[in-house]
Amino acid sequence: MTIPVTTSTDAADVLRRCSELDRFSASPTHLERTYLTPEHAAANRATAGWMQEAGLRTWVDAAGNQYGRREGTTPGLPALLLGSHLDTVPDAGSYDGMLGVLMAIAVAERLRDVDLPFALEVVGFSDEEGTRFDKALLGSQAAAGTWDPAWWGLRDQAGVTLRQAFLDFGLDPRRVGEAARRPEELVGYLEAHIEQGPLLEAADRSLGYVTAIAGARRFRLTVHGEARHAGGTPYDRRKDALVGASEAIVVIERLARASSCIATVGRIEVRPGAVNVIAGQADFTLDLRAATDPERDAMWARMEAEIVALCDARGLRLSVEENHHAFAAPCAPWLQDAVRGGITATDASYPPGTEPMGLWSRAGHDAMAIAAVSDVGMLFVRCYDGISHHPGEDVREIDVARGLDAFESAVLEVARVVRERA
Repeated sequence: MTIPVTTSTDAADVLRRCSELDRFSASPTHLERTYLTPEHAAANRATAGWMQEAGLRTWVDAAGNQYGRREGTTPGLPALLLGSHLDTVPDAGSYDGMLGVLMAIAVAERLRDVDLPFALEVVGFSDEEGTRFDKALLGSQAAAGTWDPAWWGLRDQAGVTLRQAFLDFGLDPRRVGEAARRPEELVGYLEAHIEQGPLLEAADRSLGYVTAIAGARRFRLTVHGEARHAGGTPYDRRKDALVGASEAIVVIERLARASSCIATVGRIEVRPGAVNVIAGQADFTLDLRAATDPERDAMWARMEAEIVALCDARGLRLSVEENHHAFAAPCAPWLQDAVRGGITATDASYPPGTEPMGLWSRAGHDAMAIAAVSDVGMLFVRCYDGISHHPGEDVREIDVARGLDAFESAVLEVARVVRERA
């Protein structure tokens, strides 16, 4: 039986708070909030205030993640963790990450007087996007205990190292390990997030549940050629790195479009970059994703082989640097069931007897990092035209209201399962 959607007041509050977080931006013309910046600190403070209003005890961990907690029926119980991230890409929208944090706070407030067989925690992760140091999931990887000391030497565009940024923020790099959560501390992790795709909207559904999060690999590919005079060098003597890179990009799209993988070249740089000089070097990025790691890795092997062959044919050389590798993260079946049940019980956009949509997430999320230390589940909320990482991001209040009801229902279902297991 479908439970009627509750008052939209909570949804309106969530959307208003998303707008309030927009104030904390490095730019007066667009939203940009990155790791270990004054804007990050301000967003943490605002979020902590809302957590406290919801009855949560708050703290910032050793990696800059903002937490809130209320105890269960007995102090010190393992926690069900709810959350998402507070950082953004440059020129961002208002909902990617932030909506999930604020929905989690709203659910915690709804349940403040409900006895739960676990502690309830909410987290606003500090660096999911990886905008500042070109390394995604820093906040949630610290929480998962998978921090790599090699990251301390990463630099932002101003040359500031990650280590120095920690110090400037008031964090001690030597204590980053204290952010790590142990498996026995957590019951599970649930994350609400905008879909960042058009499938829910196309089906006219408010909500969906996530089956798995894409495994992603990111590369910097460099095509090495020879810079020579644009007028004086005949075609049969040219080793044009830009032409080779262009052909490689076409190969990447052709192979990906014929598969279920997603491949994106987001940036290309040419050297020396003069209008009358043949390009001697072309650097470009590749973001490669798939529902499973074997599928993604097989696609990369095909792409690399074809690009090497075309470079050889043109007298060029390819070098590759991999700078991000995230394993695909399947959502735990029991948490999928909890989220799916919450949707079934609350989302009136599904006709009676209709199964909720299960989607694999093409985008990466903090849940994929937390999967290293706990079971994870995710709720997707419909977003306008699938737009994300853009100021045009938008959600409807009714969808957020249904999402809050479903998220609350999922938490209560987790509580029921935990009591049965006890």
